[in-house]
Amino acid sequence: MGDERHGVRRTGLGMMLVFWVLFIGLGSWWLQGVLMRRENPNAHLVDAVAGDTLILERNVSGHFVATGRINGEPVPMLLDTGATYVAVPAGLADRLGLSPEGSAWFSTANGRVRGQLTTLDEISLGGFTARRVRGSISPGLDEGVVLLGMSFLGRFELQMSGEILTLRLPQKDKD
Repeated sequence: MGDERHGVRRTGLGMMLVFWVLFIGLGSWWLQGVLMRRENPNAHLVDAVAGDTLILERNVSGHFVATGRINGEPVPMLLDTGATYVAVPAGLADRLGLSPEGSAWFSTANGRVRGQLTTLDEISLGGFTARRVRGSISPGLDEGVVLLGMSFLGRFELQMSGEILTLRLPQKDKD
């Protein structure tokens, strides 16, 4: 009788341990998802279908961050209307096989930096696609994000209202 109770007790402890490991694992997975959505509330746009408008939400830091594609590769992008070009970190530029087309000086929030000019074959964001977009290869840029500048954004109409940024296809001239 004592061995039987000892076995039941051991089984109960094992089941409780499995429960807590699963509970903590699932809770961590869920919390990570919540934090990721707060940082990039527009991540779902990476596979969006083209339409006439694209609506972006600000993230928890007040920025417009979305996942798009450069030459087919998904990358997080920070929309930066103050940037002339699409700024790509050096490591990502290497992975994408971007060719430098000459060096240039850039004024950034951290001062003047030297980088390389390049041309990106294709950039897409939420179904909006642009080809042959001027960009820069920026060695000091954080590897985790691309700055999506006006060489891409300038091809669309932008309207900001509170926490929402709307991109629209340009209106055709009506004669």
